[in-house]
Amino acid sequence: MRFACLLLVLLVIPVPGQCETSESAPVDIPAGPAAVELGQELAAVNARLAELQAEVAQLKQRLRQLEAKPDEPEGPAETEEGLAALRAAALREAAGEAAPARSAEEVSFTSGALGLQALNPEISVTGDFISSYRSGGVTKHLDNTVRTLGIHLESYLDPYSRFKAAVPVTEGSASIGEAYFTRYGLRENLNLTLGKFRQQFGVVNRWHKHGLDQLDFPLPLRQIFGPGGLNQTGASLDWQMSPLAGASQELTLQVTNGENPRLFGANTRNMPSILAHYKNYRDLSKDTYLEFGLTGLAGRNDTWQVLGPAEQWLSQPRNLWTTVLGADLTLLWEPTGEMRYKNWVWRTEAYWLNRDLVAPDSSGADTIRAWGAYSYFQRKLSRTLDAGIRVDYYEPDVKPYADLPGLSLSPLAVTESGAHQWMFAPYVTWYQSPWVHWRLEWDHLSNRHMGPDEDTISLQCIFAAGPHKHERY
Repeated sequence: MRFACLLLVLLVIPVPGQCETSESAPVDIPAGPAAVELGQELAAVNARLAELQAEVAQLKQRLRQLEAKPDEPEGPAETEEGLAALRAAALREAAGEAAPARSAEEVSFTSGALGLQALNPEISVTGDFISSYRSGGVTKHLDNTVRTLGIHLESYLDPYSRFKAAVPVTEGSASIGEAYFTRYGLRENLNLTLGKFRQQFGVVNRWHKHGLDQLDFPLPLRQIFGPGGLNQTGASLDWQMSPLAGASQELTLQVTNGENPRLFGANTRNMPSILAHYKNYRDLSKDTYLEFGLTGLAGRNDTWQVLGPAEQWLSQPRNLWTTVLGADLTLLWEPTGEMRYKNWVWRTEAYWLNRDLVAPDSSGADTIRAWGAYSYFQRKLSRTLDAGIRVDYYEPDVKPYADLPGLSLSPLAVTESGAHQWMFAPYVTWYQSPWVHWRLEWDHLSNRHMGPDEDTISLQCIFAAGPHKHERY
């Protein structure tokens, strides 16, 4: 291209010899003002001609330099090869063809979207620190403890499947709290979960302790299922049913190992337990919704310890049922557009236990019946402040053999008639940030024939690091 431009310039501009001949030729210039004006124009033309002659000399010198170095082009776009590549790329773009593959040495990845680290599960850590002062019937009054350090893992394995796990770590142990796989869309509105999980008995049993609205699980739940609630290994089917009279419905069916020690401690053959939970949800208004549920759990025990004639314990095989029924009710008010600043929730659950057994005093088959309930009301005072109160009640059965040496049925059954427990728990929760919560709670436990009364004041700090913060489950 540059060679063509140079040739054009040389053809248009006179060479120096021709210019000199023109200058030396005589010119007839008439006298008068017109002659003066013509002389000025000729002077300007001669000056411009001198500038052009200088530029031509520079271009000739540059041309000689380029001819002396033909193998050193200025850049790829100025060579014939570069022009050919540009023309080929333009033709491919116009035809919609893909560009030829580059060699492995030329390919470089900069986004990192397919890096191995992107395949790692999301990891969150929760801490639960409690400082408490307790009075009444205990020897240790002041206690500071990290109740649980929870390690939570979560990952979507593909568009249809998700994995979740929770590993609670305490000062003495680490265990698998939950580890399950969920397959979404197994059928229309049907999901399948496999693994170890907190079961859907009512509402709060499904939650982790750090996700509760109060310091701990309700008293009747802890007395019937144990301190950690109902948490077993198996399969769960969750079916989103068709609406009924404007209400959403959901049915959960779970088949798990009968491994809860308080309910199925005599299940030596690990016979499965079956749980069914029905949930009904409806909007009462644009600001208020109502949810209620019914739950049933059934499992069997097969081996019993019975006191023999020589006051020794004997094993007696017999398959007997243990059932637990539950009902839950939740009423929530959240004004549209202001739900982050004010709302209130009222939640109530009740539990009924029916446990068949072989009486350990050799009196034959018997049944333990216990029940309990809780109710709490919580109100949001501001965006970062909640206040509430929970009331718990639990009543065990009364059996004369409940406290035989070496075998205690407490707290499901006691020996003294009229035994029961009440707990009152007012509390205030301050949300310092989405990652840090503070809670001040007073628990007053009133016992009748189940130990001394207790009062506990606790300061709880719940902190979380990671993408999922304070998830309830």
